[in-house]
Amino acid sequence: MFTIERKGEEYRKLAYDNLNCVGCGICVETCPTSSLRLGPLVPIARGLIEMDLISVSDSCVFCGLCSIACPFDSLSLTIDGEDVKNIDSYPSWDVQSEIDDEDCIYCGRCKSICPRDSILFERKLPDISSLVRGEISFDEDKCIYCSFCADLCPAEAIELKNIASSSVDKLNNSISVDTSKCVYCGVCKRICPEDAIMEVCSTCMLREEIEVPEISGEAFIIEDSCVNCSWCSEICPVDAITVTKPFEGKLELVESEEKVCKGDSCHACLDVCPCNAVEIVDGKSVTNLDFCNLCGACVTACPQDIRILTRTAMNLININSDSWAEILNSLVSGK
Repeated sequence: MFTIERKGEEYRKLAYDNLNCVGCGICVETCPTSSLRLGPLVPIARGLIEMDLISVSDSCVFCGLCSIACPFDSLSLTIDGEDVKNIDSYPSWDVQSEIDDEDCIYCGRCKSICPRDSILFERKLPDISSLVRGEISFDEDKCIYCSFCADLCPAEAIELKNIASSSVDKLNNSISVDTSKCVYCGVCKRICPEDAIMEVCSTCMLREEIEVPEISGEAFIIEDSCVNCSWCSEICPVDAITVTKPFEGKLELVESEEKVCKGDSCHACLDVCPCNAVEIVDGKSVTNLDFCNLCGACVTACPQDIRILTRTAMNLININSDSWAEILNSLVSGK
């Protein structure tokens, strides 16, 4: 991470967040003064080197083009404390990753699949005790504290304490059941060798009186670290997530007699992909474009130079400067 600043009529500060950076090199491509440099992407991604993916030189003029071009909010230029991304006259990315609260059922599948840990999720379930009814008790005169019931309880609702070394010494023994966990399934009663447990389940008989369980929670996507890969929207069972990617296009693997994919022995593309969109199949690299955001990190990392990225469109809007338009539109011409 780095921060550089320039003071004058305007106070300009450029900050770089390595945690959000994916090593795509878009900022390097678009820098008009060649002030940015991409570090050794693959060794950094593999954890062999600890350093920033991007470095900046003194030739930086604080124009903010790198900050605008970065689709992943890794670079931020502020002018007198205001981020240029919030200034109307500057271009902005028209991308989106959003969870609809009304449609979300809080299953948590999106959080489990997110390659960037960019989803905050909390689920609130009703207490079991409000959904089941029954009675359970123990006859401690009969109980031999064998622990069969506690060990086999599927709800882990039974607890034994101070098990004595002698089977006849019951003075310090105790057994209890947590009724907030007990589902009155009857396993404990059936396994007890001394018939010391009395259990009655009345859930079925009273099910019309028991309230319908309500599941609530909270789920939202952290925009700063999201890379718009669309894993979450693809896996969501109720279509509650909307994702708009920064680019449209295709990514191809073009081999020749001299250059072939060495997937199993190389897998550089797999190591650097921020979207988990690459896998090795039959010894070759395969990219699932459903989850690829066309950032180009894999193209930069490929030592065989056989990955061809062609961007046909980008969702960067409000480009008012002709010089900036020329530079930014070069991202769509393909690599």
